[in-house]
Amino acid sequence: MRTRRTWRGKGPVTTRSRASGILLAVHRVAGLLRGRRGAWTGAGGLLVVGVLVGFWAFGGDEETAPPPDSRARQYREFDACLLTGESGITSGDATAVWQGMQRVSAETRIRVSQVPVMGKQSAANALPYFNGLIQRDCDVVLATGAAQTRTVREQAGGHPQTQFVVVGPQSDGQEAVGGNLTAVKPGEGLADELAKTLRRAVSVARD
Repeated sequence: MRTRRTWRGKGPVTTRSRASGILLAVHRVAGLLRGRRGAWTGAGGLLVVGVLVGFWAFGGDEETAPPPDSRARQYREFDACLLTGESGITSGDATAVWQGMQRVSAETRIRVSQVPVMGKQSAANALPYFNGLIQRDCDVVLATGAAQTRTVREQAGGHPQTQFVVVGPQSDGQEAVGGNLTAVKPGEGLADELAKTLRRAVSVARD
């Protein structure tokens, strides 16, 4: 049985000791109320005292939840969502992209999140995950990995209100579709370049 400390007088009183004291009082009341005249009264009294025992011993002194920390970061209503391969942000370009996203989040107080595509790494399998981010109203959708970036390139033109960022080479002028698709070159400096691109997207949304 877990012991919960409360303070009364000079020393701590445990839940177990309180319950024992109340049960002792119940027995005393039962003894006083024995007899024909006190039978029904005693039964009612025991019922009431029993309820009080349960409340006092196990629920009447429960600690209340502390108020929210006033120092907690207050985020803006702006979401940047990263679509990755099955390994998430633990390897490859996704690690650097996530670092850049966190940096911008600390500077601008935007919310950042990441969603890995599980199972077969294909554009068809990545599409439901992409649609989930659109339904969540992500302001910027970022993608790493061949399947994820292909999905974003194919779908970006149908969502002109959303900004898209893919990690990979520019190709076939797709980055101009709707003006909402940007390609960031992979390799050294990816975190810095990604952070710059995301800052621009946040700035556009702010304006």
